[in-house]
Amino acid sequence: MYKNILLPTDGSELSAKTIEHGIDLAKTLGAKITVLMVTQPFRTFVLEPLVIDATADEYTQHLRDRALKITGDLAQKAQAAGVQADTVHVEDEHPYQAIIDTAAAKGCDLVVMASHGTPRHGRRRPRQ
Repeated sequence: MYKNILLPTDGSELSAKTIEHGIDLAKTLGAKITVLMVTQPFRTFVLEPLVIDATADEYTQHLRDRALKITGDLAQKAQAAGVQADTVHVEDEHPYQAIIDTAAAKGCDLVVMASHGTPRHGRRRPRQ
C-alpha cells in the first residue's frame, strides 16, 4: 500500500495532531514518514542595507533552527513508535509547491496534512 507518507508541518497544534495521526497510520501500514517544514523567505521594505543584511540573516537562522527543532522532535516521536522518519526543511515562497516538490523528490505516495495550521483571522459571515 503506502510506503512513504509525507507529513508537512508548520509547528502548530493542529498540525501536531495531524502528525500524530500520520505516525499511527505509518506504523499500522509499515510505512516510513518524511516530516517537512516549509518556511518562507525573508521579505522587507527597509531601505537601510545594514538593517536588511543583519535582519535577513537572523530571520533565516531563526527559522532554520525552529524547523530543525520541530522536525527533529517529530522524527524522534516517530522513531519511538517504531516508524522510520526522515526530515526536510525547505525555504519557499509557496509552501504548497514545496510540498508537491518534496513529495515527488522523496517518492512519497501519500500526504497527510491539516487543512491549515496557523490560525486565520478575519471577520466571519454570520450563519443564516
